[in-house]
Amino acid sequence: MTRAWSILPDEWKPILKDRGLRPFRADQILQALYRDYISGWDAATTLPKDLRETLKAEFPLTPYKQLDVSESADGTRKLLIGFDDGNAVETVLIPASGRFTQCISTQVGCAMGCAFCASGAHGIVRSLTADEIVAEYMAGRAFGEITNIVVMGMGEPFANYDATMRALKLINAGRGPNLGARHITISTCGVVPGFARLAAEGIQFELSVSLHAPNNELRSRLMPINRRWPLDELLAACADYTHATKRIITFEYTVIGGVNDSRACAEELARQVRRVPMAKVNLIPLSPVSHRPDFKTPDEQTLLMFLDVLMKHGVQTMLRRSRGKDADAACGQLRLRHMS
Repeated sequence: MTRAWSILPDEWKPILKDRGLRPFRADQILQALYRDYISGWDAATTLPKDLRETLKAEFPLTPYKQLDVSESADGTRKLLIGFDDGNAVETVLIPASGRFTQCISTQVGCAMGCAFCASGAHGIVRSLTADEIVAEYMAGRAFGEITNIVVMGMGEPFANYDATMRALKLINAGRGPNLGARHITISTCGVVPGFARLAAEGIQFELSVSLHAPNNELRSRLMPINRRWPLDELLAACADYTHATKRIITFEYTVIGGVNDSRACAEELARQVRRVPMAKVNLIPLSPVSHRPDFKTPDEQTLLMFLDVLMKHGVQTMLRRSRGKDADAACGQLRLRHMS
């Protein structure tokens, strides 16, 4: 059975034709799915009843439930979305002036085991299918028109590359939700083979890389993936990507009090980042997670020092303020709470 939200717009006419159905109905199907945003085929009243029954049987919409919602005082909402097999993932909605950003997940849990992240606290369960990733978007869209997507939720996108790309291509498609490629950011913790694959797509998705440490010793402690693809290999892949695509890479650096927030770390990070043309850094103060009470949010003075060092070295840097701290906004926390 093929779910409707996994079918790219250009695939509908051949699918209908192969089944002896009238291909012109494809435009009506796309209108129903991505302009009317129907929740079930019965609502697609522009289609004849027999076609609706065929679509329900062969191309159903992906069932999902909103299991939980946690809302912050700053307007950030975190949704826990459940699927038929009993598994659940998180998606976060972040309002800002002129923007409504959705952070989506690509896997149930995560295999990467980053020390400060709640997503991988219980390991990986499974990868999401393309239609389940689109279902997250549909769940978020019920709260308003999405202007930006960041693939920074649960899971490693490059470890679920095919399903992630199919979902993002559908969301990007002109006859789909039509969200511009430059408004979609994919974040990887450093799965090196994914860089060349993404560059070959020829789509102007944005790319960010979770760095979080300026040297191999510290990064391997915080991010086990560094033992598979250490910094030299990762930064070389980043440089190759910027050369091939002429696109900026953003390095995400979560600042953890007393761990990676020293002036020496800032100096070393600046030297590492400057090895990659067209790179910038986002500094993110740690959102505390329940399974690592020893990890603390750095103080304001330390954050400003770190920012100042990078900028004096000519590194384009932005200090991101955490959103939704009172809504279990650190990735994976709402799922852990629901599981417990």
